[in-house]
Amino acid sequence: MTSTSNPRDLRSELDSLTTEAFRPELAEIDRLPTLDIARLMNGEDASVAAAVAARLPEIAAAIDAVAERMARGGRLVYAGAGTAGRLGVLDASECPPTFNTAPSQVVGIIAGGPEAMVTSVEGAEDSKELARADLDALALGATDTVVGISASGRTPYAIGAVEHARARGALTIGLACNPGSALAAAAEHGIEVVVGPELLTGSTRLKAGTAQKLVLNMLSTITMIRLGKTYGNLMVDVRASNDKLRARSRRIVALATGARETDIERALAEADGEVKTAILVLLADVDGATAARLLEESDGHLRAALASAT
Repeated sequence: MTSTSNPRDLRSELDSLTTEAFRPELAEIDRLPTLDIARLMNGEDASVAAAVAARLPEIAAAIDAVAERMARGGRLVYAGAGTAGRLGVLDASECPPTFNTAPSQVVGIIAGGPEAMVTSVEGAEDSKELARADLDALALGATDTVVGISASGRTPYAIGAVEHARARGALTIGLACNPGSALAAAAEHGIEVVVGPELLTGSTRLKAGTAQKLVLNMLSTITMIRLGKTYGNLMVDVRASNDKLRARSRRIVALATGARETDIERALAEADGEVKTAILVLLADVDGATAARLLEESDGHLRAALASAT
């Protein structure tokens, strides 16, 4: 079931959105030299970080709330349509290789399903019911978090996801790029990164998409730092699933411990390839089984496990 909004009402609504505003000073951009257009785009992009900086207190509060729930076994679920949905799926898909999370721990759902990653699925973004069905398929619980993502802040799929999640007792975050958005209002944590009108009128894959990517980077990365998935700025929970990552694993152990190559290989062998365990083997001078037990008792926090060992 999809929305049946009056086209005139929808046009009026779009006219009121900052992200949809027309910029007359760029009306002849197609006549400019390529280098000048590139400079204009680069200047536009440079403004995005400042827009994100203005929302850092709200972003930090949301991250602390997410980390608290995930520490109790909750999941982080991104929900959006179009570009916003694809960005959520992208961020979720990068968590397992980076932080050794289970694929079910950070999840991206997109209006229209996997097909919508590469093509437009007509009407999907207009359906709150579709969002509810997609979340019901995940058996959402009170320890979970749902992040609705929408540049306009009016996309029914994203709003429906947040409303349904909130009704289920889950934590909710609304990420939008317009002030006073319905999405931010529907969520417990509203984050509105106002980047202004786009270079191409209404093309929110540009500045708005960049802003959303920056915020999602923060949400997942800092949450994982809070959950003990890093040691300093080292990705000690990296999953060594290919030759590059196996080499990175050895390098991370070396950077964390300063140990010799032969000792690193021995520790990784004792730790069954687990970087965090190998570091503890070397720094605490314990065997692999003891290191694994200390980490389990410390909920995976390497610093806490080191303190227990010493």
